[in-house]
Amino acid sequence: MWHRYGRRASSVRPRHVLAPLCIPPIVVDKRLRRRTPVRLKQIRGVAEEIGSWLGREIDLSGFLEQAHYQETDLILVDRVPLAMQIEVRGSKSWYPTLRGISAWGVERSWVAVDEGAIPFLRNGADCMGAGIHIADPSLEAGDFVWIRDQETGEPIATGIAIVDGEEMMSMTKGKAISTIHSVGDDLWELEV
Repeated sequence: MWHRYGRRASSVRPRHVLAPLCIPPIVVDKRLRRRTPVRLKQIRGVAEEIGSWLGREIDLSGFLEQAHYQETDLILVDRVPLAMQIEVRGSKSWYPTLRGISAWGVERSWVAVDEGAIPFLRNGADCMGAGIHIADPSLEAGDFVWIRDQETGEPIATGIAIVDGEEMMSMTKGKAISTIHSVGDDLWELEV
């Protein structure tokens, strides 16, 4: 058999590529599972649940999908994860993701932290009470809460309150919020 350059195929030597010797990276499976298109009437209950938490109706116009990602159910609107189902106070409920908080302009159940806490929160750490400067006084222990930058107001993380809102503002040490989802985590980096 002849090669396209006129030499015999057996005389062509394979080229070897030298790869750097390193430890193979740990692969995280970042795929959505059970991803199915849905109609608005199929997830109307989800929209009403999130709307009642927000205190107003939410806009779910666009291409809707329901998916499962790392043991969390998601609602995607135009391929962007805007809602997640998490366990709060012993029952599963729907709440907005960080992208959902930005898209729907959520203005309740938040705490503001100083810039010293932001790098730790972006790495997925729990929120310490000393970094919280402003908190919604209506927050109770066990409530869903989102954390924002005190200067810009942009969402940084979501979590479950460990203590009440009033107590958060007076804390000098200890955890105040158990973080669930933060900027830079797998859910934030999810490209669909």
